[in-house]
Amino acid sequence: MARSSRTSRVSVLLPLPFDSAFTYEADEPLAPGTLVRVPLGSRQVVGVVWDTKPDEAVRTRKVAEILEFPKFPAVLMEFIEWVAGYTLARRGEVLALALKESLLRPAPARAKKFIFGGADPQFAPPALSTAQEDISAVLRAAVAAQKFSVTLLDGVTGSGKTEVYLEAVAESLRAGRQALVLLPEIALSVQFLARFTARFGAAPAVWHSELTPAIRRETFRAVAEGRADVVVGARSALFLPFPDLGLIVVDEEHESAFKQEDGVMYHARDMAVVRARLSGAPCVLASATPSLESVENAARGRYMRLELPARHGGAQLPAVQMVDLRAHPPERGRFLSPVLVAGVQAALARGEQAMLFLNRRGYAPLTLCRHCGHRMACPNCTAWLVEHRHASRLVCHHCDYGVAMPVSCPACEAAHSFVPIGPGVERIAEEVAVTFPEARALVMASDVIAGPQQAAAAAAAIAAREVDIIIGTQMVAKGWHFPHLTLVGVVDADLGLAGGDLRAAERTVQMLHQVAGRAGRAEAPGHVLLQSFAPEHPVMAALVSGDLAEFLAQEAAQRRPGHWPPYGRLAALIVSAADEKLADAAARALARAAPRLPGVEVLGPAPAPFALLRGRFRKRLLLKAARHVPVQEILRDWLARAAIPKTVRVDVDVDPVSFM
Repeated sequence: MARSSRTSRVSVLLPLPFDSAFTYEADEPLAPGTLVRVPLGSRQVVGVVWDTKPDEAVRTRKVAEILEFPKFPAVLMEFIEWVAGYTLARRGEVLALALKESLLRPAPARAKKFIFGGADPQFAPPALSTAQEDISAVLRAAVAAQKFSVTLLDGVTGSGKTEVYLEAVAESLRAGRQALVLLPEIALSVQFLARFTARFGAAPAVWHSELTPAIRRETFRAVAEGRADVVVGARSALFLPFPDLGLIVVDEEHESAFKQEDGVMYHARDMAVVRARLSGAPCVLASATPSLESVENAARGRYMRLELPARHGGAQLPAVQMVDLRAHPPERGRFLSPVLVAGVQAALARGEQAMLFLNRRGYAPLTLCRHCGHRMACPNCTAWLVEHRHASRLVCHHCDYGVAMPVSCPACEAAHSFVPIGPGVERIAEEVAVTFPEARALVMASDVIAGPQQAAAAAAAIAAREVDIIIGTQMVAKGWHFPHLTLVGVVDADLGLAGGDLRAAERTVQMLHQVAGRAGRAEAPGHVLLQSFAPEHPVMAALVSGDLAEFLAQEAAQRRPGHWPPYGRLAALIVSAADEKLADAAARALARAAPRLPGVEVLGPAPAPFALLRGRFRKRLLLKAARHVPVQEILRDWLARAAIPKTVRVDVDVDPVSFM
């Protein structure tokens, strides 16, 4: 069919699992970045005109609509290409992170209630200490230079890191550029937003998965039009269409929550550095417990490192004490040792608040038949079902499978024979109600605190001293500022050390140091009690001494000889299929095609720790390489040489954080 001389061919990338752009006809030339609606099969899809050469030979269809929307910035398009190349994801999958289906469907005129911008850098400048002011001046200068740089802001809990990097945000506002602050969890935004508003006289735009479609659409457009001057968001905020990004801050940069574990497997901390480089903007990585990767980058001179070694306003770091559970065991059927019970009682007697930390949701992690030993397991995953007593259900925390608590054992049919094994936060709350009957307790866990509004209500109740004892999971471990909280008790300090995960010790130190940092942030001194069966473990020694630098030096000494990250590269291939034999065969085919190159080692295949997950059988292969090895190039060649059936999925995880 002859083409009209007035039409033009364009390449359009669609937010779907395709790596290549599609060719369409348009009535006029369209510049790269133009958003269009195009036909695909029987439906219409929003896509982006890409800067690849259209195919002149194929028969094609016409662009249905040119959207009245700012063009995608060239920097964002380059970023999408970079992320796809690094993670080996298809470009359309990465574009989908930036173009959610709900964002651009036809919508009524924008409602007046959505207000963006208005942050005033001069509204309420903080009174900074000399140390804070010195570091703030360095960060402000980096923003004013409008050049790429990376700064690791390493400050103890309560040192005022937030106030310092907000001054960098203020400098970005003065320059008329946008700023992005990434937080690892939605719940952390509650107190942060209040502090931001107090500093700048206006709230920032917020971006996370809990927003309604209408707010997402309006926020997306406000960012693209430059009206949203500051965005506070989860990792996906990196893919927003900022036309002039002048600063990226990654708060709690060590957090594993910044790693996307399915779909496009990217680490938001690392990709934030890339986005900043492409934008010609500084990136600030803030943490009280920096990752070994960031510490090593600072040591190599790639990052500048600035330190705040003391708490702000004269507050002291809490005293950390081990409680040896072998010497001071809890009463039978209980989980709080006499030492911890006495510590909580003393805090309550002084009119102060206490926190009990256990990183385990629900009532009990395992339910066992006392007659035959049968364990209630998930049919879809290699995981035990977790009892949630308030809901009278057993739930899998990996696939959300749930079943009512059975009256009789499905194996031996004994009635009422199930017993809970081990504690979750619900069980600790039950023990608290018995041990401290007059105390007002509040559980903070992701299945109890559903979203920012409930988190805000919980934080307000704690701040108003309507709560005496906070019982929480990792949700309470970081970011919160509760002035009247003086005692933190860790119910099971050994919990994160089980298994052979490369980063288990590092993550445990980070989490427990962060949760310890919730204590004594105001005038009253803080006290931390860590219950452990292994108080001599190096992790426990590091927490008691507070010498995290020495701990990281020991970690580095263990990883360096074997070229484990950050002294080498890792990439995981996760093979999964609904049929176990198919998964096995595909994993063996990959093993036969494995690269045999200097500086490269392939481990596996082996069953993944979760050998069955969401109904799919899983095998893992691990590519281990020296730092200089071009891992992506090797992976592409490897995958191209292995014949994998279409019913088998191979997920590639470059720089894995978790080994599940």
